[in-house]
Amino acid sequence: MAVVISGKELATIRRNKMKEEVIEFGKKYPRLPHLVVILVGDDPGSVSYVTGKGKACVEIGIKNTTIKKPVTITEDELLNLIDELNNDDTVDGILVQLPLPKHINSDLVIKKIDPKKDVDGFHPINVASLYLKQDGIVSCTPKGIIEVLDYANIQIEGRHAVVIGRSNIVGMPVSKLLLDRNATVTICHSKTANLAEITKTADILIAAVGKAKFVKADMVRDGATVIDVGVNRDLETNKLCGDVDFKDVEPKAAYITKVPGGIGPMTITCLMENTLECYLKHMEEK
Repeated sequence: MAVVISGKELATIRRNKMKEEVIEFGKKYPRLPHLVVILVGDDPGSVSYVTGKGKACVEIGIKNTTIKKPVTITEDELLNLIDELNNDDTVDGILVQLPLPKHINSDLVIKKIDPKKDVDGFHPINVASLYLKQDGIVSCTPKGIIEVLDYANIQIEGRHAVVIGRSNIVGMPVSKLLLDRNATVTICHSKTANLAEITKTADILIAAVGKAKFVKADMVRDGATVIDVGVNRDLETNKLCGDVDFKDVEPKAAYITKVPGGIGPMTITCLMENTLECYLKHMEEK
């Protein structure tokens, strides 16, 4: 049976450490870190994510402001709001919860955020910094995946990592982070031929495909480390599940994460880490 890596456990450790750091920041600097989250509309998934982020801020001691806007907000109105926050010296981090309504260009919105306040790490300048190995904000889920691997003492250097999924949010950036840690990386996607033959060669298999229970035991090598990034709804039970069929794969893997309780808690925790990173750089510039 595989060792289940608890992202929830690691998140608790990291948040307790950050809580102590914020107490010290309060003694050293004139104000505490401040994260502003913009929520457009009332999509249940988005509301849930934003609520989780707010709770994490309270837990750590970060000031959190959530700005709720109706789904009818215009693109110009949203861009102007971001401009105001960019110019607000009391704001360290800005996050616009995705997805946005179809009439708003998400790329324009992301580009409008000051890269120094881009806690999601989605701004083109931060993305370029990752690929050029320059200082920048790393997006939260990929960062959380690497932290989970380190927490479980999984060797990355010299290993073959297979990533299923090539999104700009998870698949591509985590592939670059793994490369930077000297793994040999294969990126698979919907057009990959003989997918199972490739995934069975992985020492580290990362599933970020967005399909419930997509990865089965016959796609996994004995003794592999399996990281499940998916967040799906099981049609049979209506419960949250990942991209990996946990019951099927667990007996074959050496290490595995579960959904929920795996990468999800670390995504929000890394958002908090990014907020503190932006805050410290902001304070040092003064």
